[in-house]
Amino acid sequence: MPVAGFNEYRREDAQRYNDRRWWLGLTWGDLFDKATDTYPDREALVDDTRRFTYRELRDSVDRLAASFISLGIGQGDFVLLQLPNWNEFIISFFALQKAGARTVLLIARHGRSEINYLSELTQPKAWIVPETYGKINYEPLIADIRKDHACIEHVVLVRAKQKTGHIDLEDLIRKGARDEASLRMIEERRPNPMELSLILPTGGSTGLPKAVPRTHNDFITNVEYHSRPWEITSEDTLLTVAPVSHGQGMLCGVGPAFLNYARYVLLDSTRPEDICAVIEREKVTALPTVPVLIQRLVNLEGLEKYDLRSLRKIYSGGAPSSPELVKAVYEKLECKFVNAYGSTEGPSAMTNLYDDMNTICTTVGRKDCPYTDFKVINQYGEELPPGTEGELVTKGPTIFTGYFKSPEDNAQIFTKDGYYKTGDLARIDDSGIITLTGRIKETILRGGETISAIGIERLIGSHPAIADVAVIGMPDKDLGERICAYVVRKAGTALTHEEIVAHLKGLGASVMQLPERTEFVASIPTTGVGKADKKILKQDIAKKLNYSL
Repeated sequence: MPVAGFNEYRREDAQRYNDRRWWLGLTWGDLFDKATDTYPDREALVDDTRRFTYRELRDSVDRLAASFISLGIGQGDFVLLQLPNWNEFIISFFALQKAGARTVLLIARHGRSEINYLSELTQPKAWIVPETYGKINYEPLIADIRKDHACIEHVVLVRAKQKTGHIDLEDLIRKGARDEASLRMIEERRPNPMELSLILPTGGSTGLPKAVPRTHNDFITNVEYHSRPWEITSEDTLLTVAPVSHGQGMLCGVGPAFLNYARYVLLDSTRPEDICAVIEREKVTALPTVPVLIQRLVNLEGLEKYDLRSLRKIYSGGAPSSPELVKAVYEKLECKFVNAYGSTEGPSAMTNLYDDMNTICTTVGRKDCPYTDFKVINQYGEELPPGTEGELVTKGPTIFTGYFKSPEDNAQIFTKDGYYKTGDLARIDDSGIITLTGRIKETILRGGETISAIGIERLIGSHPAIADVAVIGMPDKDLGERICAYVVRKAGTALTHEEIVAHLKGLGASVMQLPERTEFVASIPTTGVGKADKKILKQDIAKKLNYSL
């Protein structure tokens, strides 16, 4: 089913990937059904409220899929899915996939600006969202979004305590039919694996998220090969702590758990005490996460109180891991460590369980899929010899085909021969080992999240008292980087950091876009071509923080 704004794979590429079975030809629904058919009585999913066998999970997913179809969610309709690490995310995701809908994944922290933008882009038919989560009451946000987006016909509330006039997810599951006619109706909704299945947001140059469309084929292939170097199997208990709806949550959690018939545990907390308690209680064997959370684990006072002997391997991605952190994992947690590289667009590489310490500490290993090609190019698009620094580019069955409804961006991000330009600087040695050396894009890596500096600059620059602004990532030992704004005030005005934050909140900025420090300066240094010299600003803030770059 063609989708306006989605670039399909070139016919010759798709034929090659299919003919050689690099694409498995599975949909997300197929993947789920295979797991539940194979191990119906095995425990499949655990969260803060429930435990499910594969059979119980299948029953809930099929009933919800039937209810979605009865609700009028059509094949190919977009649906926003914004849930934290709850079992309802898994049930809703697979039910939507089996009903033939296309899922737009949002994390709980996404606010008005991101949701408005993605709603405008995808025209969703429905929105699945908590009634409340933490300190967030979604009711005002729901009313605000629906006011501008009449396309959202249904709001499905999760863990709702009040009767608000919206649809209750539990009611949909409970009332959903699972008779022969309903199951046949679900079967008729099975999409072509080459179709767009989900959209994941990623940091965009405008500050608004870019929409990354992924097909069943390319994402499931991504999942398959990314689970191999750290050997996820049916014997594993896999724990997701980072947002399950994030790229890492899908690629390293949901996907490999169901593809490999593993037991899957969701934790809705990033407190190291909670993580250790769950590892001990559930006998977790594999933990994909980000360096900041690993740092909290190894630095936890009283770590020795917890029995973590079940933990065999930790996967670290989203930001660089220092050699000190890697060594601390081996010494304090006594498990294997894999250092990974990847992005929502599909490029992925990682070390494996048997690499030497130097490879793990200083590189991101080799490409995980043998059929995806990586190379390094110069500014003219020419391939560089091994060991030479340049931009990392990639093409293959795991790589997306371009951002959704973004022809201007797509014209810039691919080489003439169809390779995706990652924006990362790297070297590749003779044996294929990739060493990342820097970034071309102006982004900030905060705790595994990629945040657009340019987008925050535009938001801050809209304040009437600001003459100029430059946003950088300032070094932070826990999160990697935090957001720092250098601001020039207009003559005769007074402005505080708190007022800038309040201004951004008023514009609907998410918490991920709020600066954590503001430096007020008389002028911002510039390069020879008149752009803000962020290298000087980074040196300045590092000096003020007594941090050695």
